[in-house]
Parts: sequence; structure tokens; C-alpha cells
Amino acid sequence: MDQTHILILATGGTIAGKADSATRHDYRPGQIHIDEFLGLVAELGIEANLIGTQIANIGSEDMSPAIWAELHASIEAGLNDPNCQGVIITHGTDTVEETAFLLDLTLPTSKPVVLVGAMRPADAVGYDGLRNFANAMRVASNDDAAGRGVLVVMGDRVFAARDIRKASTRGSEAFTGFPRESIGLVTPSALEWFGAPWRVGEGARFPFQSDLPDVPILYVHAGMTPDYVDRLVHAGTRGVVVAGVGEGNMPEAVRQALVRLAHGGMPVVRASRLEEGLVDREPEDDANCFVAARALNPPKTRILLQMLVAAGINDPAAIQREFDGK
Repeated sequence: MDQTHILILATGGTIAGKADSATRHDYRPGQIHIDEFLGLVAELGIEANLIGTQIANIGSEDMSPAIWAELHASIEAGLNDPNCQGVIITHGTDTVEETAFLLDLTLPTSKPVVLVGAMRPADAVGYDGLRNFANAMRVASNDDAAGRGVLVVMGDRVFAARDIRKASTRGSEAFTGFPRESIGLVTPSALEWFGAPWRVGEGARFPFQSDLPDVPILYVHAGMTPDYVDRLVHAGTRGVVVAGVGEGNMPEAVRQALVRLAHGGMPVVRASRLEEGLVDREPEDDANCFVAARALNPPKTRILLQMLVAAGINDPAAIQREFDGK
């Protein structure tokens, strides 16, 4: 009988990066192959059967729909393998929240799927990659990790894909969660959940789409004029996410330009450029045909809107119901 294993899918990032110096700030992400990385893991003495596959070896700023498609297919194969206990994805930290949220929307909750990264390259003083990975192994091998959706492990904390946000450019505590903070604490030897699983037995919420519709993010700032909208939106655009100031606010002239788009049938979702804070519906949203992003930040708002538009959901009220449920 085949041995139970954890599938490791490598995509690069700082966790696989090198600087060729223990003290340099600059480094090259995605330099270590999964075989070399698992050799480092073996030195930790953790008893586990790990099967590694290299999906990509990039900085996560270069994550693309094509890589997402290959990653998703590999995860599905692992979830369908009765000998696979769970899946760990090594990933760069810059876009890990976007990959995690996309996977959270398009995968079932039958087995743990855990993303992990590092804030320091492998040859830097205080490399955090191996500890984070050992923590991710603790989570992926835990029966209670299933039914919580896709998870991200960073800095001894476990985050749900919906909540996690990168809040700092450096440091071991660079990640936070909103509206929930972390949903568990983990070390290589212990795991403490803060609540019971909430998605037990759920299937994928959306089918995976390799060709997502064009949905740009409009970043609002003081002095903004409506021609910014014209420069961002083109014939192929299927929706707009507003990274608004405060609670999704924008200059009135910009608002009116977006109202015209929304009245023409293009979904427009108001999110906030702030790190934390809910964007609730305002009285004018009904007349404007706008949607409020609630707790999702602009990058995650974009992914959810892409999924909805791809599924043929364009009605603002129907879109709002989806955001209210996240």
C-alpha cells in the first residue's frame, strides 16, 4: 500500500531565495529548487513523507493566471489522491493573499491546503523559512485543519485566506488578518485552534477559471480627476474595483464617471485603500448601482468580482449578496 504523504508544491518566493550573503538586504527570490529545499527540511528531523513538485520558481510579483492554473490542477490531483493527507504550497509573500483567496474560492474543504512563505532568504541571518515550513507541516497534518478553507501560515500564526493581509515590508510579523486576526497559533511541536472548523464538507464555491475577465483596480487619491477612469477602462473591461479613501470614498467627479459605467451594466465595487475597516453600503449605492466590498481589501475584491462576472453574475444586488457572505 502506498504511504500517506503531504504534497509540497513549490512556486518560489523569498522562502526559496538567496542573497549570497548573510547580511545583504537585496536578494533573488526563487533560487532554490524544491529538491534542495526538502533536503534542508530533512535536516530538521521531522518524521513525514513529503513529495515535492516544482510548479514555478519566481518572485510572487510575477504570479500569473497560467501558474495559478497549473497550481490549481496539481492541488486537485493531490486532494483526489487517497494517500495525500494535505497540500503545502511554498509561495512568495507579496501576492500570497491573492493566491490563497483564489484557491479558497475554487477548492473543496476536504483536506488541508496551506500556503507558507518567508520574509528572509535562505542564506540570511535569521532565516524564517524552515520554521514557517515546519509550522505548515504541523497544520497540514492536523485533522482539524480541514473544513477551514485555504490557510496561510506565517510567523507562528495560522490565517484564513479571507482574512490575511501583508501589512509590512519586512519583519517576522509582517502579516495580519482582518476582520479576524489569526485563527490559530502554531509551532513545530504544537497547534492551538481558536475555534471549530466552519466549512466542513463544503465543495468549491466557484469553478476555477484560467481566463479571468479584466477587472482593474482604481486607486483613489486627492486631486484625482475623472479622466483616470477613462484611462483605466477599455472595451474589454468587465468590472471595476475602487480602492477608495476612507470607507470607499472618491471625488464626486470620479464617482459620476463610475456611475455612468455602472448604469451601463458594468459592476463597480467600492473597497478601501486602508489596511483595516469595513466598507458598508451607503444610501447612494442603490441609485449609483454600486456594490460595497465589506471586509475584503481591493486585491481580494478584484478576485471575487472576477469569479462572479465569469459565472455570469452582473446584477449589483446579486453581487452584493456574495460580498455580504464573505
